[in-house]
Amino acid sequence: MPHEVGLLAGDPVGLARLGMLVTELTRAARAGLRRRSGPLPPLTPDELAAQVRADLAGGVLPRDGRGTAAVVDLVRRYAAGTVDLADPAAAAHLQPPALTVAVSAEAVAAAFNASVDTWDSGPYAVELERHVVRALLDLVGLPATGDGVFTSGGTASNLHALLIARDAAARRLGVDPARGWPARPVVYCSAAAHFSTARACAVLGLGADAVRTVPVDGEYRMRVEVLARELAALGDDAVPVAVVATAGTTDYGSVDPLRECGILARRYGARLHVDAAYGGGALFSDRLRHLLSGVDGADTVTLDLHKVGWQPAAASVLLSRDAADFAPHRVDYLNPADDGAAGYDGLLDRSVLATTRRADALKVAATFLAYGRDGLGGMLDACHDLARHAERRIAAHPRFDLAAGATLTTVVFRYRDGTDGVNGALRRRLMRSGTALLGRTAVPERGVHLKLTMLNPAARPEDVDELLAAVAAAGAEVAA
Repeated sequence: MPHEVGLLAGDPVGLARLGMLVTELTRAARAGLRRRSGPLPPLTPDELAAQVRADLAGGVLPRDGRGTAAVVDLVRRYAAGTVDLADPAAAAHLQPPALTVAVSAEAVAAAFNASVDTWDSGPYAVELERHVVRALLDLVGLPATGDGVFTSGGTASNLHALLIARDAAARRLGVDPARGWPARPVVYCSAAAHFSTARACAVLGLGADAVRTVPVDGEYRMRVEVLARELAALGDDAVPVAVVATAGTTDYGSVDPLRECGILARRYGARLHVDAAYGGGALFSDRLRHLLSGVDGADTVTLDLHKVGWQPAAASVLLSRDAADFAPHRVDYLNPADDGAAGYDGLLDRSVLATTRRADALKVAATFLAYGRDGLGGMLDACHDLARHAERRIAAHPRFDLAAGATLTTVVFRYRDGTDGVNGALRRRLMRSGTALLGRTAVPERGVHLKLTMLNPAARPEDVDELLAAVAAAGAEVAA
């Protein structure tokens, strides 16, 4: 094995070599990107698959290692063939370009490979996560009695929140959820809520049919008057477990009436979970934080800082207003009681979905210290301005129909002269050329639509204009 590959990253010599190797790899990545003229490589999926097969013709697991030269070549090819989220024409998903400071801190965290499940697996990382969680609790407005945990993503955070809600309902009824319920458990969410709510209910044994979707209004927000009627009409054969309110729907960026949802949840003995995986970032912005009015009344809140927070994935957090939601869990070989009594407790009992957990709080803390709340809020404001600019251009364009304007940073529209097939095909045409990357969704009763998700604070209004011109040209070509 070549010696330079075998060096361990976490000692002084290894860290010095890490710095040199990262320099080599970033230089190779820059060389790969210079071959590009858009956010995607100009290849079909089959062509890209053939390219990767050719690149790995000798096998991805050779008997003998080929040293760092092979790694440098791999990274150059990877950069040439991956998505470039920093390109202004990348506007498809809730997947932002990552901040340099966060990526740098991530590399250091990876080098030390600490875990926060036990104190001795990552002493500083354990304490740092506690401080970051406290800062986020304060940001949301949850009390000092609260706590939280980093997770692998919004889906995992929502699953954990509904597990807590399920167990709270079972305690209230005096039942063991594993043995069945005396009444049907019910979870409410809007028709525009993330699919992870239904998935979580299925995983938790509540059944996907436990979810009752509430219709949305013209701005794609949950209709609380319908929720109130649904809850009032529940008979003795059903028990409300949770109301899941969304702060920033994936398709539209819409925010449910959080305060009203909380009032209804409390009235009927259900927990309020706010899925703010997308919209939670509005709390950084003085201009937009009013959108989340009432979030401080939630029992649990999901935040994804790898969305509005510009972190490399993963950086999701589940927050709770009551630390007791994270039940003590002791394992003799990890966190024995006498170690805990002496102060040597890690964060094992915060997470039900993972034991080993990376020090994800380091990159978040680095970003918070570097930019502060106002800096992050300013970046969101810049993205919101871009989305509003796109909304105005789309509304005035003779070839586009606007379906949803910018509540946060998402705009949904349709190429007017095209069928569903044309709208789908024009998006693929832009991907095939590597020119642009748009999202798509199906608007109920209105068919396939295109979606811009503006999360690049360095993009300019003229970049948006060029992107929309490319969409119009592709639509005309496909529709011809």
